[in-house]
Amino acid sequence: MAGPGRGVSAGQTSKVLGSQNPERGQITITAFSTWSLSKLADHLIKQKVTAAISRETLRRILRAGKISWKTTTTWKASTGPEFIAKMHRVLALYDTPPADGRVICVDEFGPLNLMPRKGKAWGPVRRPRRLRATYNRYGGVMHMLAALDLATGKLYYRIRKRKRWREFLGLLRALRARWPGEKVYVVLDNFSPHKHAEVRTWAADNDIELVFLPTYGSWLNWIESEFAALRYFALNGTDHRSHDEQNAAIASYVRWHNANAEPKTAFAPDSPIRSWTEYPAKAA
Repeated sequence: MAGPGRGVSAGQTSKVLGSQNPERGQITITAFSTWSLSKLADHLIKQKVTAAISRETLRRILRAGKISWKTTTTWKASTGPEFIAKMHRVLALYDTPPADGRVICVDEFGPLNLMPRKGKAWGPVRRPRRLRATYNRYGGVMHMLAALDLATGKLYYRIRKRKRWREFLGLLRALRARWPGEKVYVVLDNFSPHKHAEVRTWAADNDIELVFLPTYGSWLNWIESEFAALRYFALNGTDHRSHDEQNAAIASYVRWHNANAEPKTAFAPDSPIRSWTEYPAKAA
């Protein structure tokens, strides 16, 4: 890796990197919660860490010190006492699918409102596309119940007005009919309709094993990444005026997805979760 830059001594580099707060991983500029390179450079000059420093030199120093620009997000810690056992059960299904059946990840996506959605798109220079800022909710909402087949990478779904246990059971019946003679391992979260007594009874009677994720562990559901792609590529930047129109856009994307699908393998192979033996006390 190249050095931090000309005109900056090792001592100055150390002072620049020392301005990072090791406890919180933040640069200690008290006037800002979010800092830019130019603001950080001004701060370092005013603090007489260096007489002058360019943004490029500062960028190189930070990079050499393994300090990167990061997005802050929220994290909901799990309270489930069986988190580790349930997580490893799911990871085992992902890593080594059982020979007697197939693994299916199931979840709900939505609610599907009729509303303008911000997004990004290619277009003529200096002619940005605009969407309406105001809208009503007279069209109501719909819900997508979807399943991801890990063996093929294909999505199967239905869109309904509600997402009760009855609608969920209908999806399970469709999955059972699609793969007769195979045991189906369904990975899913703890949404109450998934745990309804009639759902559990029917699943047990029809060779479907419901594999529940740990509490607040929906990020372990492989279908979540497919939902993110669906939202980004099919819904962002749109302003559908009817559910038929929006549902058609979703159907078009799913057809494209399935035509290009590949088996799902290697779920987070290098993630620290692979070595967890207990839930981290300071996950957030």
